[in-house]
Amino acid sequence: MSALLDVENLRASYGRVPILMGVDFALAPGEYLGILGHNGMGKTTLMRTLMGHLPATAGTVRFAGTDVTRLPIHQRARLGMGLVPQGREIFATLSVRENLRMGLASAPKEDPRIIDDVLADFPRLVRLLDRRGGALSGGEQQLLALARCLCTRPKLVLLDEPTEGIQPSIIEEIIETLLALKKRWDLSMIIVEQNLDFITSLSDRVLGIQKGRITGEVSREDLLAGRFGMAAA
Repeated sequence: MSALLDVENLRASYGRVPILMGVDFALAPGEYLGILGHNGMGKTTLMRTLMGHLPATAGTVRFAGTDVTRLPIHQRARLGMGLVPQGREIFATLSVRENLRMGLASAPKEDPRIIDDVLADFPRLVRLLDRRGGALSGGEQQLLALARCLCTRPKLVLLDEPTEGIQPSIIEEIIETLLALKKRWDLSMIIVEQNLDFITSLSDRVLGIQKGRITGEVSREDLLAGRFGMAAA
């Protein structure tokens, strides 16, 4: 089976400071891939580079057979890539409904019925549709950010530090929602996280990242058995 996402020797920098030092990995269709590492190891930079927020200085990113390395963000989104950023970045002064409409604006075809389809998987948001995004709890904002991304009908979601600042009850709800989406939406996902329990609950396998390099891989079987190897370093 061909990879949905194929990353080869990907490098990126902030100014003259190199962050990604030659990242290589592939993602299969329908796979949930975890990327585990401490702060400052390049996790968020990797996600931003994959989505096009930060230009690659070397290497290639191929998505669904298309070289997207130099494509702008909106073209990657229309091909089926979506990012749920660290910190969520919802529109605090807009209502939940308006936030979802903003996501819809990035879809390949703007169809208001998509919002109803998305809300079927986010029942907590239905009663909050008229509430401002800034009035939501951190967990509710994370659910909104994920739902907004899904309004673009992505094939691949890049999910960056989703448990940051979230209460445990909402973390469990997010896990259940993401597992349901995998089955119902035929979704692929890359999950960047430091919460080992969260990433173990969701991932088919996990890559470790240190100082901008992939340092190892752990299968789901080893994750469940508590054998983390290099990925937990």
